[in-house]
Amino acid sequence: MRKIAVAIAVLMLSGMSATAQQPPGGRLGTGLPVPRYVSLKTDRVNLREGPSKDHRTAWVFQRAGLPVEIIAEYETWRRIRDSEGTEGWVLHSLLSGRRTALVMPWVKTGETITLLDRADEKGGTVAHLQPGVIANVKGCDGKWCRVTISMDRARDIDGYVQQVKLWGVYPNETVE
Repeated sequence: MRKIAVAIAVLMLSGMSATAQQPPGGRLGTGLPVPRYVSLKTDRVNLREGPSKDHRTAWVFQRAGLPVEIIAEYETWRRIRDSEGTEGWVLHSLLSGRRTALVMPWVKTGETITLLDRADEKGGTVAHLQPGVIANVKGCDGKWCRVTISMDRARDIDGYVQQVKLWGVYPNETVE
């Protein structure tokens, strides 16, 4: 298994997609686009150094719904990257296709952004969002995203955020 993980790392360093070439006797993944965004399914996800349970756990994520980017696939394992650039391998069953995004995770101060009632800078204020808030992505047109924020089990708020203020959607990406 280590030889295959090293081969995948070499492919990634050489600029080739890990799904573009298959190691002898192995199957790399789903055939879905790489990279792509997904989210964590549970609030305990082990990030491993390689694509097997034999590899050491390097980090434990403890936030269900956190967006991550799949950057490689190997069998039932996905190499992911979080918003801070941390990379490692997780089992595919711990990931969800549900699209979420983090509100400006690169901002560390008390700055907030405004959730608007329409996809327009002149829209009315629905809420002020702090950096690091997880938003459920309902759709994006390449400039604006419609999102919902879960306040508690009984209440969500809905509105629009400029796409460039979210981590978990690509620039100019359309999400339906």
